[in-house]
Amino acid sequence: MAKGKYEYWLTSDGLLKLEAWARDGLTDEQISCNIGIAAKTLYEWKKQYSKICEALKRGKEVIDIEVENALLNNALGYDYEDQVVSVKKVVEYENGKRVKEISEPVIVTLRKHKPAETTAQIFWLKNRKPDKWRDKQDVEVSGSMKMQMSLLDDMIQQMRGDPHE
Repeated sequence: MAKGKYEYWLTSDGLLKLEAWARDGLTDEQISCNIGIAAKTLYEWKKQYSKICEALKRGKEVIDIEVENALLNNALGYDYEDQVVSVKKVVEYENGKRVKEISEPVIVTLRKHKPAETTAQIFWLKNRKPDKWRDKQDVEVSGSMKMQMSLLDDMIQQMRGDPHE
């Protein structure tokens, strides 16, 4: 296969590679480098060949969904299983005397809990409900207000000799 020939990238093998690279999180620039073409050429191929464009979109949608799910899991917390290696010791006795000791590794499955992360919760809420959770809130006030002079303003007026008292 000659690098950069668009014909290969329209075959099922070529489209599968493109989708996989996109799913792995590669940018269009990195994908074009893998193909052996300029990024500009890949952009042209995406415009000309809908199969190439769709394969890249499919791959990127999958990884985006996986990241969204991971963020949601971190925001809510989750349970998972973890395997650790432990040592099992077997000791044999004869007539009350220790005769033999055998140690063997054993894989133990533990159930663990990953607690919710406040940062993930904040990020989620700021993006999903910006009207309620963004840092800057726009508050609209209507109606009229009566202002009263402060004590300091009164003192300044008295020092000036303002006659309104």
